[in-house]
Amino acid sequence: MCSAVRDRPAPYADAVPDPPLVLGIETSCDETGIGIVRGTTLLADAVASSVEEHARFGGVVPEVASRAHLEAMVPTVHRALDTAGVTLGDLDAVAVTAGPGLAGALLVGVAAAKAYSLALDLPLYGVNHLAAHVAVDVLEHGPLPEPCLAMLVSGGHSSLLLVEDVTATMSPLGATVDDAAGEAFDKVARLLGLGFPGGPAVDRLAKGGDRQAISFPRSMMRDDSYDVSFSGLKTAVARWVEARQAAGEHVPVADVCASFQEAVVDVLTGKAVRACRDQGIGTLLLGGGVAANSRLRSLAEQRCAAAGIALRVPRPGLCTDNGAMVAALGARLVAAGAAPSPLDLPADSAMDVRVVVSA
Repeated sequence: MCSAVRDRPAPYADAVPDPPLVLGIETSCDETGIGIVRGTTLLADAVASSVEEHARFGGVVPEVASRAHLEAMVPTVHRALDTAGVTLGDLDAVAVTAGPGLAGALLVGVAAAKAYSLALDLPLYGVNHLAAHVAVDVLEHGPLPEPCLAMLVSGGHSSLLLVEDVTATMSPLGATVDDAAGEAFDKVARLLGLGFPGGPAVDRLAKGGDRQAISFPRSMMRDDSYDVSFSGLKTAVARWVEARQAAGEHVPVADVCASFQEAVVDVLTGKAVRACRDQGIGTLLLGGGVAANSRLRSLAEQRCAAAGIALRVPRPGLCTDNGAMVAALGARLVAAGAAPSPLDLPADSAMDVRVVVSA
């Protein structure tokens, strides 16, 4: 089994060093991410992806992901060290995603982090995957205003969080009640024969389609809560496509993609901006893999500008799962004097969003 590997450039490597130097390990799903951060300076962000191995199954296969992490872990760590120009002996701490995520995949990362921590006599920080998606923004845009609101959207979660202190306190305001946004993108892409992962394909085709061509539902848009729902939208798309096919009519794939995508981002941005207004918060952060979606980014920018809300969105490479985000949160925790996690740290596939670091 061979994973496709990509090394990302380290645009901030020439910045003035600012300790601590932290190694971050991310294995919550299908990407082995290794990041090295010094303070708030990104030195290396190496990723080994097994996505091609999952594509023929139409989704991530947990056992395949776990085995790919095992194979990729040590080579990817070495690649990150070489890119950063540091050695294991230079490190001050090790941070790892302890949850949420796929249990087997998490176990590989947690076991590797424990091994490095024990062998190098370094403090270990088992961190929350969602908190790491928030913390990564400091690598690109500097200190994060706190409190702020974070809208995190990916294949596994759609969460709206009040972030009072990313090293200690995050409060859930809303979440998906069924399919996460990224999951809905994958299912609609499969319906249209676009392959896996579905998000990039839908986004690409949507640029050539009409966002107003089909009036798909906006579930829970008028609901007083900040929760979101995409299962009904996915079903509506399926029923519309099936009806056209049954009638022998052409299915305008680009229009379907554009109209579906618009329904998703309309709900996400609408809920997020309303939450900012209700909570009196002036900064919104977008994160997670779906935050790489071009239409979500542009509509969020429009609506935040109209509402007088500052929008922060990391570059697409830092929105998807990566080790840099884990290292960034680890560095913040070290700087804040947070207590390390114990060596019997478990992998928690259902880690509560309010738990920033396992103790």
